[in-house]
Amino acid sequence: MAKLCDIGLIGLAVMGENLALNMESRGYRVAVFNRTTSVVDHLMSGRAQGKNFVGCHSVEELVKNLATPRKVMLMVKAGPAVDALIEQLLPLLSPGDVIIDGGNTYYLDTERRTEYVESKGLLYIGTGVSGGEEGALKGPSMMPGGSLAAWPLVKPFFQAIAAKVGPNNDIPCADWVGPRGAGHYVKMVHNGIEYGDMQLICEAYFVLKQALGLNNDELYGVFDTWNRGELDSYLIEITRDIFSVKDPDTGGFLVDLILDTAGAKGTGKWMSQLALDLGVPSTLVTEAVYARCLSAMKDARVRASKVLIGPTFKFDGNRDAFIEATRQALYASKICSYAQGFLQMEAAAKEHNWPLDYGAIALLWRGGCIIRAQFLDRITEAFKADSKLENLLLAPYFTAAVEKAQPAWRHVLCTAMAMGIPVPAFATALAYYDGYRQARLPANLLQAQRDYFGAHTYQRTDKPGVFHTEWLDLRKTPKP
Repeated sequence: MAKLCDIGLIGLAVMGENLALNMESRGYRVAVFNRTTSVVDHLMSGRAQGKNFVGCHSVEELVKNLATPRKVMLMVKAGPAVDALIEQLLPLLSPGDVIIDGGNTYYLDTERRTEYVESKGLLYIGTGVSGGEEGALKGPSMMPGGSLAAWPLVKPFFQAIAAKVGPNNDIPCADWVGPRGAGHYVKMVHNGIEYGDMQLICEAYFVLKQALGLNNDELYGVFDTWNRGELDSYLIEITRDIFSVKDPDTGGFLVDLILDTAGAKGTGKWMSQLALDLGVPSTLVTEAVYARCLSAMKDARVRASKVLIGPTFKFDGNRDAFIEATRQALYASKICSYAQGFLQMEAAAKEHNWPLDYGAIALLWRGGCIIRAQFLDRITEAFKADSKLENLLLAPYFTAAVEKAQPAWRHVLCTAMAMGIPVPAFATALAYYDGYRQARLPANLLQAQRDYFGAHTYQRTDKPGVFHTEWLDLRKTPKP
């Protein structure tokens, strides 16, 4: 009798196929299934040929080929397809078996599914998987949550296939995040921070291109230099590489031939919406989403460009000094973006009673994922030093870093605005910083306005209680 498989994987699109190949390369025997069975046959006769795979043409066949406790990973489109597969699997599995959802699932769906699957005697994991197709193949960042009893069953497996970091490259970027939907929530925040990071990088590029007129060879050099310092990261690295790629058809730089309209798959929007529900100011991801929305209005922008005018201010300062100022502005804005992301996770953890370890989460993002960066080590250190850290901006390293960057940050913002270059993410990052450092904001006037027109009441600074004023009765009589 053939040896049973260690895990089953359903869904052989790019991410699923590469994850399956990663699993097999770590010594696991993998059963695979796809709704379109020709995809299974193509894999088995191609990249999986001669390897430790079992190709299956039905869910039933896949389950029969699994060793107990069975582990089935779903790599299908988030939404109804996941629920449908769970219903198919439940009568085929036994108590103690594990269903794993590795898609970009909305966390409340994972909360619901965990409770439902556990009520049937099975275990459930919803795990974020980050790193794109390359990460899936070579080692992703994994953020599992769900049934705690399932973690010991999948821990060796997850940590074997995950990216590794550390001095000896032996710390896996896969660890337990928390109960129910915690893993998918953390993955959503990861994606939201990714939105902010990408928008900030695009604004830095646009400022250097528009204000200084840097060409792509010069931009390559700038980003190459930046990647050797504080900004060392996957996104800076790939941005550098993008500036070097020529289009084989025209011979021009490919980046200049790409239409300036950006898409979004939803996780950034989810984070922004949930931030509003929690009352947390995650302004970077929100501006990044809005920037993509504005980019999608291409035809309208082209029409507007023929009517609306902007300033004619020209940059006449020191180019090298401005490039360095832009680097500092990017770094300071990035710190604010991460501060907002961790603040939102803290608020969600309180809301859902999730015992999140924020330093460990930063470590999960240190390798394999899209936002992986040297910078994340500093976040881990900050939370190790103070597990109850109220805001990353208050950690000594980040306090000093933003203070050092402030003059450059403000200079870049002023220059961009004087030249009419849109930098919404840079601007909202600085506005967040300036708002957070103020002991008193103008919300006192806002509360007075709300009480004036809607009797919404207010609190006072000089005595406790809740108050309402009949403002019309007390208003000053205008002089004749």
